[in-house]
Amino acid sequence: MENKEGIQVPEKQGHQPGIEAEMDPRPEYIKSNYKAAGKLHDKVALITGGDSGIGRAIAVHYAREGADVAIVYLEENQDAEETQRLVQAEGRQCLLIQGDVKDRDFCRSAVEETVAGLGKLNILVNNAGVQTPQKEFKDITEEQLETTFKTNIFAYFHFATAALDHLKAGDTIINTTSVTAYRSSPNLIDYSSTKGAITTFTRSLATNLVKKNIRVNAVAPGPVWTPLIVSTFDEEKIKDFGSETAMKRAGQPSELGPAYVFLASDDASFITGQVIHINGGEVVNG
Repeated sequence: MENKEGIQVPEKQGHQPGIEAEMDPRPEYIKSNYKAAGKLHDKVALITGGDSGIGRAIAVHYAREGADVAIVYLEENQDAEETQRLVQAEGRQCLLIQGDVKDRDFCRSAVEETVAGLGKLNILVNNAGVQTPQKEFKDITEEQLETTFKTNIFAYFHFATAALDHLKAGDTIINTTSVTAYRSSPNLIDYSSTKGAITTFTRSLATNLVKKNIRVNAVAPGPVWTPLIVSTFDEEKIKDFGSETAMKRAGQPSELGPAYVFLASDDASFITGQVIHINGGEVVNG
């Protein structure tokens, strides 16, 4: 499928959260010229939604920087196994943990499985998310509302709570929020509400944990090519995806991975409670 500029964009997929292996063209997860500097040597990271999209980019960047990785995913075995292969190709371990982040007990067990399998936990990346566009506000059902909030913000609480049993001074939590927390998103009201919650969660948790020297920050992506996009938006939206940015295009996951490396590394030792905006030039407040 081509957009109005004649550029090939992925076809719509019918099932959320989507399969990266079925996207054509495939998203770029790391730039070919990315040079590692051992910034995360022998660290262990747990990444929710780590099988594809931004999560895959984080996993591969972390591995190249020297970290072992556990990735949590819902049901996309093919994507998860590909990410595992990519991490292992960097010479690091990759633990696959399948389950539903809406389940508090699963969140805790995923943290415990990470520590048991990889020996410790230094970096928690809360990244898993779900969205269901609705043109009419009244069409947001109670079921959709619960699913969105349990996935996008309740799970962040549950993973952070469990992780604090293992994180030590110098360790970090990184949350994925969104540009939609900073501007109107009329067809994603419940989704953008959770992203606003993630932003304030990040700021408040950061000041709560500063006495333990555990840093908490966030990344706010703008439009980025991930399976979630092609599995939730219609064809016209997919064709125009990213055109509202100053750069007139959507981003690639590879353009976000280095920000997660920076926030997880000692380079960001004096940064907590902050949000890095990677959105192609959209002007945001806050």
